Amino acid sequence: MPYETTITFTLDTICPWTYLAKRRLSKALAKVHESHPDARFILRFAPYQLYPNASQEGEDKYAWYKSSRYGDSEEKMNMYMNLKTAYGKDEGIEFKYGGTMANTVQAHRVLHHFQETKGPETANKIVDSLYKQYFEEEKHPSKHETLLAATKEAGVDEKEATAFIEDEDEDLMDVKMAIREQTGNGVDSVPYIVVEGKRRDFTLIGAKEVDEYVKTLEQCIKKVNKKATSMTMH
Repeated sequence: MPYETTITFTLDTICPWTYLAKRRLSKALAKVHESHPDARFILRFAPYQLYPNASQEGEDKYAWYKSSRYGDSEEKMNMYMNLKTAYGKDEGIEFKYGGTMANTVQAHRVLHHFQETKGPETANKIVDSLYKQYFEEEKHPSKHETLLAATKEAGVDEKEATAFIEDEDEDLMDVKMAIREQTGNGVDSVPYIVVEGKRRDFTLIGAKEVDEYVKTLEQCIKKVNKKATSMTMH
């Protein structure tokens, strides 16, 4: 029987673990679609800021990671880069460590707006572009050029996108409220993924392996089918 539900994927566009999780979840969705072509999972993105006090201008990404996360240790930083490179390679991601680490609220504002006005497909393409630009192309995470490139890749009309991106206050309060809402929901790290079930939701915190996402998605479908069979028998 046809089945439809929503997956809420809470992310920050400068979190590498959310990029890995997004790739793995996409693989899992493709696998589940093969065995359950009637099942439809709608991916909805929710905003979260790991570093809300970061400046809009930002600072050198490599230097920031080394000093704020690894106590200025070159050795620890190299270990981190080697680990991330290996994880990325498995998912077809080429992590790079140059560029700028900066505040992401403007990226969230753009994603939030076009998800609401253009739908999940557009939002999905914007997220993919923002990740690729930041992690693989060493672009600033929320400069106008980055955001415009993301909306363009997602097929948003350039004039419409430019007008929205340049008015940095439009929908800003809405996205800040959405970020606060996620914190109020108990989100204190990302990725934080919630798959809506008929009786209960399934929550996955952290970047899981593809098989674990597959297992959770199939569990949702199984519970619905089981309930439907039970109702038919009665």
